[in-house]
Amino acid sequence: MLMVASFENPRMAQAFVDYMATQGVHLSLQHRVNIDIWLEDESQESQVREALEHFLANPNDPRYLAASWSTGHTGSGLHYRRYPFFATLRSKAGPLTLGMLVLCVAVYILMQIVGDQQVMLWLAWPFDPSLKFQVWRYFSHILLHFSLLHIAFNLVWWWYLGGPVEKRLGSGKLLTITLISALLSGFMQHYFGGPWFGGLSGVVYALMGYVWLRGERDPACGVMLPRGLMVFALLWLVIGWFNVMGMSIANSAHLTGLLVGLAMALVDSSQTRKRA
Repeated sequence: MLMVASFENPRMAQAFVDYMATQGVHLSLQHRVNIDIWLEDESQESQVREALEHFLANPNDPRYLAASWSTGHTGSGLHYRRYPFFATLRSKAGPLTLGMLVLCVAVYILMQIVGDQQVMLWLAWPFDPSLKFQVWRYFSHILLHFSLLHIAFNLVWWWYLGGPVEKRLGSGKLLTITLISALLSGFMQHYFGGPWFGGLSGVVYALMGYVWLRGERDPACGVMLPRGLMVFALLWLVIGWFNVMGMSIANSAHLTGLLVGLAMALVDSSQTRKRA
């Protein structure tokens, strides 16, 4: 047997299984951390992969619902459970995802107690040549947030994107994306805008680019970002450049992070295709 896909949403998993049944392909479901889909006849892999790509592009297509009505059954063994808030938070995130959430909140609380300026003197990008060997500064700027909206926006996206990356691809992959995007987005923001900036958004944009392109090119990897959300991210990027909202936005960090994520996804998905 061959695992061909994994879904967090049990209804989506069942819809794909039901549709493939109408195409003469038998798939089975296993409920572990996510809903894994297994193919019994490996000679049908190419057919399933092609169908999966179309399904992920438009899972709400009426033909999938019609397939469930005609072939679906109630004995799939899937359970639609409700979780308390913190249980849901933990279920969709690994230790690195949760650790970053806690660290950002702790730094934000500290900024409210001792002031933004003092914490920035400790954690901001090196703002003086004498600080260039304080290596943590090249990464710690991602912990700085300057309003409740700022930190809430970034942490929701971090959890939504970073959690699946860590769960499906490992903590090492999430750490690599985080460190590389933090370093490069910080460098570009410093180059074009100076050292006084902060926030996780450069890393978030890297995750957006990575998850979207990796999901498009390698649907079986288990991570994806709907195209509509990717369009929203690009629109927000454009809005930032034109200063429509009248806010101070780290545009260089956002753009650099996005390009870093796309580049890493291109490399990883290309390696997967070569192995296949």
